[in-house]
Amino acid sequence: MLDVKLIERGLEKPGKTKGGLAAAMGVRPGAVSEILSGIRLIKASEITPIIEYLELNSVPIMGRVGAGASIEPEHEQVPPEGLGEVELPFPIAEETIAFEVSGDSMLPKYENGDIIVVYREQRHPLSSFYGEEAAVRLKTGERYLKTIERGKSPTVVNLKSFNAKPINSVKLEWVGEICVTLPRGQIERLRSKAATRARKAARTSGRSSDK
Repeated sequence: MLDVKLIERGLEKPGKTKGGLAAAMGVRPGAVSEILSGIRLIKASEITPIIEYLELNSVPIMGRVGAGASIEPEHEQVPPEGLGEVELPFPIAEETIAFEVSGDSMLPKYENGDIIVVYREQRHPLSSFYGEEAAVRLKTGERYLKTIERGKSPTVVNLKSFNAKPINSVKLEWVGEICVTLPRGQIERLRSKAATRARKAARTSGRSSDK
């Protein structure tokens, strides 16, 4: 079931209104306020229209993360809004961003072109990530997808790959905890589905305007 806070967050996006949401759901305008106040429950048939109208499953792709390659954000040709968006097959509650995997040093778990969705802000201390894969940004600026291992001191870590030499004794500026991994093939199917949905919506809008 959708969380009310998730809907409220969606309504804060530019161009999103209670009236627009009600129209997408096919209900009277006051029904949205009733849902937000807890008076009315969301029907199963209303979940998909809510997710699609509020874009609750859209995550911005903010660049690439190196799995073998060294990604230096200041040299990336990425606009402030990112490289586009990826639509997940489900809504996601926390503020998240996505990165495209570049390189093959983390094969077979992560392939070149896969998408990882991570939490925008580091939510836990560095030591809690020992032994886990994560997106990381070094103090020197490079961004990687690696397994974080304990370093010689609490302030440094070793970054391990499945198929490349480790990067030892480096300081991290940020750890992006992975919450979703989407294989390249699934990304292509999701984008195809989104494009088909957009074409259908455009045709429907065109027919409505002709009336």
